[in-house]
Amino acid sequence: MDKNTHEQWADMQFGQANLNDPRRTQRLVSLAASLAQQPGVAVSKLSLSPADMEGAYRFIRNDHIEPKDIAEAGFQVTAQRAATHPILLALEDTTALVFRHQSVKGELGHINQGDNNRAILAHSILLFAPQNHDIVGLIEQQMWTRDILKRGQRHQHASRPYKEKESYKWEKASQNMVERLGTNIDKVISVCDREADIYEYLAYKAQNNQRFVVRSMQSRCIKEHDNKLYDYAEQLQNATPKVLHIPQKGGRRARDVVLDIKYAKVTLKAPANKSSQPDTAMYYVSCVEQGDRKDKLAWHLLTSERVTKAEDAERIVSYYEHRWLIEDYHKVWKSEGTGVEELRMQSRDNLERISVILAFIATRLLQLRFMRKTCSQADHNCEKVLSTQAWKLLWLKMEKKTIPESPPNISWAYENLARMGGWKDTKRTGKASVKALWEGWFKLQTILEGYELAMSLDHQNL
Repeated sequence: MDKNTHEQWADMQFGQANLNDPRRTQRLVSLAASLAQQPGVAVSKLSLSPADMEGAYRFIRNDHIEPKDIAEAGFQVTAQRAATHPILLALEDTTALVFRHQSVKGELGHINQGDNNRAILAHSILLFAPQNHDIVGLIEQQMWTRDILKRGQRHQHASRPYKEKESYKWEKASQNMVERLGTNIDKVISVCDREADIYEYLAYKAQNNQRFVVRSMQSRCIKEHDNKLYDYAEQLQNATPKVLHIPQKGGRRARDVVLDIKYAKVTLKAPANKSSQPDTAMYYVSCVEQGDRKDKLAWHLLTSERVTKAEDAERIVSYYEHRWLIEDYHKVWKSEGTGVEELRMQSRDNLERISVILAFIATRLLQLRFMRKTCSQADHNCEKVLSTQAWKLLWLKMEKKTIPESPPNISWAYENLARMGGWKDTKRTGKASVKALWEGWFKLQTILEGYELAMSLDHQNL
């Protein structure tokens, strides 16, 4: 929480960046530390000296600094951390960074959200270790814009070469991940939503022995009994039912559902217009809510993982349950943490440079949600996540009584940071939102800065 912690994190994350000049790397580390200390605050409002502010803007505007070189430094740190985990989920999704200020719209591409919106699209892969609930970090992120002059070319989808389509991003992302992880790719399982149900992508993963769980978007033709996939599922025997909690979201009420789980080995037939592709064998897990609701949950999961018993099928479903984390990551990056869409840079390149730095800060904020699970609260005190000064100030603010001699545990830090951020646990889940944790963290940082300023004034006898 203290200043040194932010600087240490920034140095670890970006200190090895190859920007062709060590002074640029030093400036990157300094800027990242300042942004990490005050996430969500505009660059112009950071607590920087005039010289450091000028240096920050020179860095952001420097055309000799490639955003991909900044990102690569962070990816390599994630790759090193990945080596310490026995199994990893590579959670993937695409989002649009929408910038509405007029001065930059001419450099951005269109999205399907109205004629006036322009955006940078980003495809991210977040590594998550399910065994100890650790957000390992970003291992891949691609950014691009759509050519506004080519808008409406979707009708040409069937005739365009696969590698020229936007959907090729899934395979390209896997290729980049393999390059960074090397042999550690063998313990990585890509977890993707329906957008990744692309035959070429599934075939690529299978042919290269890469592990995956992909939610099916369509009832594909399969060799088994010359059936369609979903029709075949109706013929399968139910495994042990599974109870799943669906949280409240938007206008949707939270509810517990009972799922019928079925599984089988299947062979997908290559589509008629892709006859050059081989048929592809994999496993299938059907996960459908019991009852007659029109909006009932239905997950049809395709996977490379061997599924021969009910426990295997339940494990595949549990992997897919973690996919929401990539959506939370994008939310933290865009609106509930670093506020990347509030940037007001005047060019696409400038936006990308600062967006990449914020992308890694967003993973750090997301880690707050798992601080209790990542660290054993029985074995670790809160100085694993807060400095001595920080937790003592948090104690005085929230407990309003004598500071204990020994630091409280991780659970205490989690709950009180969240409470200071406005969390009231009205749903009795014991789980705070990233937004509440971040706002509590930010408020504590403000208190800490005020304390340090008061101490400095006291030492100067002012």
